[in-house]
Amino acid sequence: MTATTLFQRTSGPLGAPTLLLGGSLGSNLDMWRPQLAAFGDRLRVVRFDHRGHGGSPVPPGPYSIEDLGRDVLALLDRLGIERASYCGLSLGGMVGMWMAAHAPGRIDKLVLICTAAHLPPADSWRSRAEQVRTGGMGSIADAVLGRWFTPRYRAALPARVAPYRAMIAACPAEGYAGCCEAIAAMDQLADLPRITAPTLVIAGADDPATPPEHGERIHAGIAGSRLVVLQGAAHLANAEQPDAVSQLILDHVRSDD
Repeated sequence: MTATTLFQRTSGPLGAPTLLLGGSLGSNLDMWRPQLAAFGDRLRVVRFDHRGHGGSPVPPGPYSIEDLGRDVLALLDRLGIERASYCGLSLGGMVGMWMAAHAPGRIDKLVLICTAAHLPPADSWRSRAEQVRTGGMGSIADAVLGRWFTPRYRAALPARVAPYRAMIAACPAEGYAGCCEAIAAMDQLADLPRITAPTLVIAGADDPATPPEHGERIHAGIAGSRLVVLQGAAHLANAEQPDAVSQLILDHVRSDD
């Protein structure tokens, strides 16, 4: 499949280390707003929308993780970036693992947040794809939001959570469904030992979508990787624990190791 031209936003000074940010299934690049102030002038940040999400085109599904990875490689080419660090959450992490395994020369350092290398059962993902194609994104928005944030956070800060529900509801149904089908077909466990980029794995202790055991499997498969399990974080750990996640990313990307 031909690479999709991804919608992106770039911020931060030229000359600073470049970091790509790939988001969760059902999100758009605004999910990384909690990190922008912390990164400030220390990183050159490229946020992008996966195909079928946000401002990116919506080709008909199904997609594959390889399709999504090749989209990001094409984005790097378009921006004239030979090599960059990459941070991905959920679907974004799956894409990051594919790139680090199959295009290692393009990835400097890797951060994988609340993600999985294999996430069965496949039938549940195909059923979700069918649901949004027939019932629209509104039919799953509340269920997704329940996985993104802990009940305590949703109850205490409803005004902060509301924009994320709107984000989910606004995601194109075909794009969401096509990415569900990509996850259904994904098994990257055998590729993990091929990843040589210095890797930080972050898991949310209260994440019902990709519980910490998924992070542990990734950590076990990537030699020299580091695993951090954050307390008080569900799936969108970068939003629920923004200070901790931002600092972990900065320390890893800016390290000289």
